[in-house]
Amino acid sequence: MADPVTRPAATEESNPFLQMRRRFEQAAALLGLDPGTTRILATPAQEITTSVPVQMDDGSLRVFTGYRVQHSLARGPAKGGIRYAPDVSLDEVRALAAWMTWKCAVVDVPFGGGKGGIICDPRRLSAGELERLTRRYTANLLDLIGPERDVPAPDMNTNEQVMAWFMDTYSMHRRATQTAIVTGKPVGLGGSRGRREATGLGVALTVRETLRLLGMPEQGCRIAVQGSGNVGGLGAAFLHEMGHKVVALSDLYGAIRDEDGLEVPAVLEHLRDTGGWPASPAAAKSATPNCSRASATSSSRRRPRTRSPPRTPTASRPGRWWKAPTARPPPPPTRSCRGRGCSSPPTSSPTPAA
Repeated sequence: MADPVTRPAATEESNPFLQMRRRFEQAAALLGLDPGTTRILATPAQEITTSVPVQMDDGSLRVFTGYRVQHSLARGPAKGGIRYAPDVSLDEVRALAAWMTWKCAVVDVPFGGGKGGIICDPRRLSAGELERLTRRYTANLLDLIGPERDVPAPDMNTNEQVMAWFMDTYSMHRRATQTAIVTGKPVGLGGSRGRREATGLGVALTVRETLRLLGMPEQGCRIAVQGSGNVGGLGAAFLHEMGHKVVALSDLYGAIRDEDGLEVPAVLEHLRDTGGWPASPAAAKSATPNCSRASATSSSRRRPRTRSPPRTPTASRPGRWWKAPTARPPPPPTRSCRGRGCSSPPTSSPTPAA
C-alpha cells in the first residue's frame, strides 16, 4: 500500500506503529476506501522530535528526547495525551496518535488524533526536575500546539500538575491565560470533576457489559489488571467495589498477587504512600510503611513517586470522587479612616443615625 520509505524500519511484532498499519489496512479493505484516502490516513500529518535540556538538582545538565505527533487534523484540532516513560519511542507515539484519530471519529468528537511523549523515568526525577522538563518541552512545541491546533492531555506518568505546568508555560508565552490549551488540568484551573477517574471507570463498565454479553456472572470473577495508575489502579478499584476478585496488580517495576483476592484499596494506598508494592498481600492490609518491594528492582534505586496517586472509590460515597469545596471565609472588617493617613485599628462600619 505505502512506499517502502514510509514504512517503519522495525518489523518486530512488538512495533505498535506496524501493528496499527496492518489493522488499518484490513479496515480500509473492508470499508472499500480508495487508495489515495488510505495512503493519507496511514501517514502522520506532522511530527516533531525535540531535544529537551534540563538542569538537574545536582547542577548537571541532561538532554532528554521528546516527541509530538499529529496524525490527522481533518476533523479538528489534534487531541491526545503526553506520556513520560523510559520506553517511549517515535513509532509508539505515531501509533497512539493514529488510534486517537480513530477513537475521536468513532464517537463523533470533532478532534483529530495527536500524541506526545518524553523518554525519561519520572520516578527517578524530583518534582523540580519534572517541572523544568515539562516547561522546556512545552516551549519547544509552541509553534505546533494551540487550542485550535493541538490540545494535549495527561497520559502515562503525567497528571493534573504536569498539565498545570504545561498550561502556565504556554500562557506565559502567549501573554494571556490559555486554559483551553490542555485538558486534564486541576479543577481550580478549569478542569473537569471526575476526569481523573473517568478512564478507570470506563474500563470497569466495559468489563461489566462484556460479562453480560458473554453470559458470565457480574460478580465474583477473578481478574488480573496490568497497571496501577489512573486507568489500571482505578479500574481495579471499581471492579473490586463491584464484587469481583482482583487477584493481581502490576506496574513497570513489579507486581503483587493473591489467589484469594487483593484488598485493592489497601494495596493502592500502600503504593501511594511508599511508592512500592507491599511485601505480601497481608502487609498491604496493615499499611506498614517500611514493607519491602516485591520486585526485582531495588527500591533504593528509585525515588518516591511524584505523580498524584489515584483516589480509591468507596461504596459509602458512590459517585463522589472529589473533595467538597470548603466554605469561603468572611470578608475582613473595614477601616474607619479620615484624613490622608490611616493608622487606626480596623473597626466596623458606622451605623447610620436614624
